[in-house]
Amino acid sequence: MVTVSVLGSGSRGNATFIKTEQVRLLIDTGISRRETARRLEMIGEDPDGIDAVFITHEHNDHAAGLRTLMKDLPVQAHLTYGALRALDTDQYELSGAKFVPIVPGKAITIGDAEVLPFRVPHDAAEPVAFSVTCGGIKITQLTDIGYLPEFVAEQLRGSHILILESNHDLEMLRVGPYPWSLKQRLMGRYGHLSNAAVAKFIREQYDGTAEVLLLAHLSTKNNHPQLAQQEVARALSDRGFCTDCVQLTHQDQPTEPIRL
Repeated sequence: MVTVSVLGSGSRGNATFIKTEQVRLLIDTGISRRETARRLEMIGEDPDGIDAVFITHEHNDHAAGLRTLMKDLPVQAHLTYGALRALDTDQYELSGAKFVPIVPGKAITIGDAEVLPFRVPHDAAEPVAFSVTCGGIKITQLTDIGYLPEFVAEQLRGSHILILESNHDLEMLRVGPYPWSLKQRLMGRYGHLSNAAVAKFIREQYDGTAEVLLLAHLSTKNNHPQLAQQEVARALSDRGFCTDCVQLTHQDQPTEPIRL
């Protein structure tokens, strides 16, 4: 059995917990060490129960809690060379923890899980997303991506649990309070995925495999959960796919654990 819970997702911090029969993994540490522990307890998991961490990129909302986590726990942290340099990890105080460089496109095995990092277009040093496969179950998390090219869409195929960014509604962003420079960044090819972009992916590239489709990294100022969910549901319906699979992640609380 594989257990998945998105502990938090959004501009104030991101972390996803994945547990297999043998290992407990965390994708991103954008939430504080204390808050991560609290949310693990909320879903009935050991607050210190992390064996390995995978960091998508160096931005604070994905890596701010890494230093404290690695000081407290004997975990392995897996990052690209670009992220290692950007975070200046030589300055970290470690307590039995260690850094393991990863290369996009090269899978690694931890216990009974195979983890594949793959490159994504985003404005970071060497950003990646991850697929985790265990016992025939594939979990893929894809956030912080400006657009969805075919080489990325290919990595999403066959996913039983798909955690996919649906960051902003284009019209809400255009008329919203952000300065124009930030709006351009978010809408750009190295920014964040809009509801419309997700719907386009579903209509043109999605294979319909996911038993659970979790919409993640929703903006609190430039999106609304119902808007994101409705746009994705329409696209699924247009393809003849069931819409019951769509769920929402949250910034301030973990999702109910998904067990497959």
